[in-house]
Amino acid sequence: MTLNVSPLTLGTSGLGRDTVPGSAEEQSTVEFAQRLFESSHAFLDTSNNYAGGRSEAVLGLAMARIGADAVTRVISKVDCEPGSGVFDRDRVLRSFDETTARLGVDRLPLLHLHDPYTVTFEEAMGRSGAVEGLIELRESGRVDVIGVAAGPVPLMARYVETGVFDAVLIHNRMTLVDRSAEPVFADARERGMTVFNAAPFGAGILATGAREGAMYAYRPATPALQEWVSRVERVCAAYGVTLPGVALHFSLRSPLVDTTVVGVSSAQRLAQLDELAASPIPDGVWAEIDELGPAPSTIDDSDYL
Repeated sequence: MTLNVSPLTLGTSGLGRDTVPGSAEEQSTVEFAQRLFESSHAFLDTSNNYAGGRSEAVLGLAMARIGADAVTRVISKVDCEPGSGVFDRDRVLRSFDETTARLGVDRLPLLHLHDPYTVTFEEAMGRSGAVEGLIELRESGRVDVIGVAAGPVPLMARYVETGVFDAVLIHNRMTLVDRSAEPVFADARERGMTVFNAAPFGAGILATGAREGAMYAYRPATPALQEWVSRVERVCAAYGVTLPGVALHFSLRSPLVDTTVVGVSSAQRLAQLDELAASPIPDGVWAEIDELGPAPSTIDDSDYL
């Protein structure tokens, strides 16, 4: 089964962070969450551990106000046990129960295995492993489809190759700066999986531009990367477009990507995202960026080979 996704999926990793139940801050965040549900985008993406569970809790409060129209529009992820790092079949089932309780739902359209770094691939796939729990949830009908969501490309390639999953999400590795996820996404598409490409702005420099303190994939941008991005900015200026717009459309135009996951933290950011998505990028931009050659990405996934 494949998901009927829209070009953009709204990320909510920071939603509700540091808010207290019943507070005015929570009320304001719930109202913002309602705005997300009122958007034209098919899904809101969250996880069991986002903002210490507050992301799901706030979404649940918004869903209670909106009603039936919202209950099929949240996708989430199971996470390891906080503190211990336990990530087995039983933890997956507990994580799912925690998520559905916060959201106020009985089932989910998609549930990802999220950042399975505290266990080995063999443990996750083995008997009583985390994947066994996901398969149980799918077979019971409590989850429509299951996926795997993480970063390191070699690890994600192994999970995709199992043929177990219906969806895959990789972050920071299908952008203007780093295209290392392409082979995994191509394999996933051939298998009929739904492909989620997360963090098209590289969690930093492709939104801010080259500047002091700029980051890529949660790491400081190197001088070489700063220079490469500066060159892209000059291309953008020549065509009268913005770096964030080009970064977003790089993902939106890819035949390997079904939906692009972008985190939104305010109504203003949501409006800016919609404006970027609606702004066309001239074909010449892509040709000139390709002429710059590969970017010096800060990502090193060699530990997962």
